[in-house]
Amino acid sequence: MAGSTTGKLFTVTTWGESHGPALGVVIDGCPAGLPLGAADIQAYLNRRRPGWTAIATPRKEADEAEILSGIFNGLTTGAPITVMVRNTSERSSDYSEIASCYRPGHADYTYDAKYGIRDYRGGGRSSGRETLGRVAAGAVAAKILKELGVKVTAYTQSIGPVSIDPSRYQEENIYTAATAMPDPEADAMALAFLEECMRNSDSAGGVVACRITGVPAGIGEPVFHKLDAALAGALMSVGTVKAVEIGDGTAVSAATGSQNNDSFYRENGTVRKRTNHAGGILGGISDGSDIFLRAHIKPTPSISARQQTVNKNGEEVAISIKGRHDPVIVPRAVVVIEAMAAITLLDAMMVNMGSKLTVLKSVYGK
Repeated sequence: MAGSTTGKLFTVTTWGESHGPALGVVIDGCPAGLPLGAADIQAYLNRRRPGWTAIATPRKEADEAEILSGIFNGLTTGAPITVMVRNTSERSSDYSEIASCYRPGHADYTYDAKYGIRDYRGGGRSSGRETLGRVAAGAVAAKILKELGVKVTAYTQSIGPVSIDPSRYQEENIYTAATAMPDPEADAMALAFLEECMRNSDSAGGVVACRITGVPAGIGEPVFHKLDAALAGALMSVGTVKAVEIGDGTAVSAATGSQNNDSFYRENGTVRKRTNHAGGILGGISDGSDIFLRAHIKPTPSISARQQTVNKNGEEVAISIKGRHDPVIVPRAVVVIEAMAAITLLDAMMVNMGSKLTVLKSVYGK
């Protein structure tokens, strides 16, 4: 299966299926000498693991990270890092009734069209559990970025009709609230909305926002590999994401040039912007201000309400999906978005080291 690897210098390859023995990732290009242990990765995996809140799938998985290679005496060696997470709570029988049906909103039909065979047990590679490998790699990327003074923070901006109020932003709430909302009041309202969805055998979507601070100006390629294009592509590669916005996003189409342009000024010898409608990227290259991203997440397609579909024989049938599913994917997608942003930015920064002779001379010059 092609397309399981991303990156140019910091490369990430995920492997495994939802109901196979294990899932994982191979991370190549990590510099030697980074202090790294399973606990660093586990902290990120815990933010996306199932079965630990009332609005997450009841499938209970510890999602314990095992590092199989690339670490010696607590430091990265420069060799590929392999991280494995074993599946311990798979229930393949939950999917036996829909083995020959195409679930609405899922990749069942398209996988059959492409490969002529599919793993119907939880979706196989198209399952959200594939993102375990992305999150593990994101943990490594984020730790390297921290060494460079860069911080990536994602959070739930909205669920259904409920949006946060930026004036009530409390970062610690991202890691303690079931919704991953940094606004306690919005968190309570979103939980009430989700309870109504569950009573109706339905699900909800929402928006994950991501802010990246400390990025220097000059990161990204100006033509086909623009930084904003790379970030948007990385976020769109997450199966549940249907749209990505950067900066003001779709609002720019209704703005005038004078409203949308960010004025420059100098402060202590540094070029800065008075506003940040561009979201920290101009011409595909970072401008030194915070990078703002938003990923729009679709409602969980697995719902217990009756839905119309067809089976592999072309017959129209009605199905009710059984199993253990999230009424909303958004809170568990937060760390996935954060991970993909970190992976993509780190790779761009590593590639950027060859853009100036002065940088090469500072490393290799005599």
